[in-house]
Amino acid sequence: MRRLVAILWLLPVVCLGAATQQAETVDRIVARVEGDIILLSEMRELAAYQKLLDGRSQSPDALLNSLVEQWVVRSEAQEAGFPAPRAAEVDAEVARMQNDPGQQAFRDRLAAAGLAAQSLRRIVEQQLYLERYLDYKFRPAVQIDDEAIAKYYQDELAPALRARGQMPPPLDEVSDRIREVLIQRGINERANTWFEETKSRLQVEIAPPARPGEQ
Repeated sequence: MRRLVAILWLLPVVCLGAATQQAETVDRIVARVEGDIILLSEMRELAAYQKLLDGRSQSPDALLNSLVEQWVVRSEAQEAGFPAPRAAEVDAEVARMQNDPGQQAFRDRLAAAGLAAQSLRRIVEQQLYLERYLDYKFRPAVQIDDEAIAKYYQDELAPALRARGQMPPPLDEVSDRIREVLIQRGINERANTWFEETKSRLQVEIAPPARPGEQ
């Protein structure tokens, strides 16, 4: 992997006071990937989105790594002319997220995460685009046979259900769902390998941490 070069770029925004002008840094570049920039605001939005979904977010290093991986997928997908999700599909996914806990509970969680509704919709659109491209790229290579399905049922699904006091359903009733779980697992494994191989060839420049008062 190429050595990561630590360079700091600041994007100052000047705020006008009543009597004086004072420069205040409200955003900054945290990394460059092949000349493209990743902003601190992008890390904050991703952290807020993760908090909305899971109640917590990744560490700053993990957030930045996720954004670099998103750059990898997006760059290849756009070069391939992969189609963006339709507006109706994005609306349906946002609606599903809202209806899961109930709309008022969702609004409360959105406010607690500090994520604007407009930002949420943009992130959902991007996530759909990236996930669909990875599925398009790797699904054909993932082959799941009946033996793998039976093994997952015996070693993972059935024990997990019994531990919760539930009776496992017959294998033939859940085999299609198990197949999809294993396909998604295979896609993730291939994507992770691809990320590591691709990132090793990229020119990635990471900025050092901000000085006090610059966050």
